[in-house]
Amino acid sequence: MSRKPNQRQAVARPGAQKKAHAFGWKNVLVLFLCLIMGGVGGGLIVLYNTVNAIEYKSIDDNQNTSSSHSSLSTGPTELDLNSGELLNDPMILNIMLFGEDSRKAGEEHGRSDTMIMLSIDNRHKKLKLTSFMRDTYVTIPGNNSVGEPYGENKLNAAYTLGGPQLTIKTIESNFGINIDRYAVVDFKSFRNIIDILGGVDIELTSEEIDYINWQSYINNQVDTRNELADEPGVVHLNGRQALWYARNRGDEEAGFSGDDFDRTSRQRNLLKIVMSDFKNANLTQIVSIVGEVGPMITTNLKKNEITTLVANSLTYLKYDMEEFRVPEDNVWQYGWTSDGQSIVEIIDWEQQRYDLAKFVFEESVTGKNPASSSSSES
Repeated sequence: MSRKPNQRQAVARPGAQKKAHAFGWKNVLVLFLCLIMGGVGGGLIVLYNTVNAIEYKSIDDNQNTSSSHSSLSTGPTELDLNSGELLNDPMILNIMLFGEDSRKAGEEHGRSDTMIMLSIDNRHKKLKLTSFMRDTYVTIPGNNSVGEPYGENKLNAAYTLGGPQLTIKTIESNFGINIDRYAVVDFKSFRNIIDILGGVDIELTSEEIDYINWQSYINNQVDTRNELADEPGVVHLNGRQALWYARNRGDEEAGFSGDDFDRTSRQRNLLKIVMSDFKNANLTQIVSIVGEVGPMITTNLKKNEITTLVANSLTYLKYDMEEFRVPEDNVWQYGWTSDGQSIVEIIDWEQQRYDLAKFVFEESVTGKNPASSSSSES
């Protein structure tokens, strides 16, 4: 890997860096929550009738996740980062959520710029969201069709090369976290979900409002440049407007600041608000959502697993929500590939793996914090 001459390799707040145009964002988590938040009774029956429309696509399924929800009596566990095995807790279900762009003719997989791991943590009574930055430079395991190693590339390249299966293997091999299941959906369902829920109220800055107005106008979705009043504060957004909010990572040429780090922050913010709204959603809304988005889902969640998730949904809604981002601050820098692509380069893999493991598994992770070890040595 080479770098552009005179390129400053800063580890500073990523918002100060210039990034490219925004790509389409897909609210995978919201879709998945529609499935698991269906309630019991009538909602469960509707889910049984709808689930057959979901496209099931298994991967190398050597992971048994049934204990994560059928048996919650598992005692404390110890997870060793140095064991050489993927970290796994039977009381924590890790589901990788992907948003996929529309596939081009001849392509087996589209492009995924949204990769969020939802951890349903029954041990600590939490729902945890971990965003994986698409430009993170990783080693992609395996070989291509002619037997050549995939080698190092951006994380989202794994999705283009091998879909969710290869992306999951890439995340597991680079970060040491076991991923149990996945779900994939395109962004169209997001707009429908927000509209079915009656929109979303979210606090916006003047620039965020202007960005939504600008994107709606230049994409011929509205006839006016000022659809939303330029008054910062809590603004009510419909599905289309909420999508532009979530896709916003700035546009240098148009005068909007921001980057991919800002975009993922907005995504997580929106997810938390939508989850809060789900607490007030009635069965009619849930039925409508499930019926509409079901055919758009590709997942390796099994029917009985979805049913169990639904049955426990009211419990999950009471869990606290926490969020994390990979890479986190202070362990990365911008770099450049030999062909001139900007990448997010992790410069302290040991610390990143440790902090991600502690976020997901908490006290179950054994071993010293690399940061404290470095401090004691100095």
